[in-house]
This record gives sequence, C-alpha cells and structure tokens, in this order.
Amino acid sequence: MVYTSQSLALAALEYLVHLDAIDAPDDLVSVSAEIPGSLRIVTIRIEDLPPRWRSYPAPEELAALGTDWVDRRTSAALRVPSVIVPSEHNYLLNPSHADFPRIQLGDARRFSFDTRLRR
Repeated sequence: MVYTSQSLALAALEYLVHLDAIDAPDDLVSVSAEIPGSLRIVTIRIEDLPPRWRSYPAPEELAALGTDWVDRRTSAALRVPSVIVPSEHNYLLNPSHADFPRIQLGDARRFSFDTRLRR
C-alpha cells in the first residue's frame, strides 16, 4: 500500500506529525501521482469511520479498513479523510490492483522543510 495526500502541504503535515522536524532527514523527496478521472476511487467518509477515529493511538478498526480494502482489491485508490485536517484527504494506492499502472507517477523531486520548523 502506498500512502499519499491530496497536496504536498498535507503530505508534509502527515509526515511531521510522526516526527520532530529536527529529525527530518536531508534526503527527502516528493513524488506526484495523477489518478485519471476514469479510475474508480473508493471513498471512506467521516461518517463511515469509528467514533474515535482521530484518537491517538489510532483505533485498530482504522487499520482493518485499509487492510480489508487492499485484500478485496475493489479499486486502485482509496480516498480517506485526513486525521490532521479532516476536510482534506489522503489517498491509499494499491499496487496489487489491476488499474494501478494507470496512475501516473511523476519524477522524484528533492524536498526539504523550511529551516524555521527546526527550531
């Protein structure tokens, strides 16, 4: 499973929430992914999530939703609300799905956090 975000800014927040900015490696890269409009995307809405979905640590039911989606291979992409910014979305990509090759991946680009975040 490949974990992505709808924007680079959200991806950066999702990364930082698990790590102190001071510990961010110097060799980070970002890779864009373009999901064709004709590709089926399964969406999980906030209403579909367990009541404590924004708790830390995350409830086991969240991981089970993703694992079930991967195992069922119902789509190459799963759209889920971000815990950090619930009005924005993360996308899980399933390389095992037959439609995965239709997702166009961009070139890796060097990425670094603003030095002010390292204070």
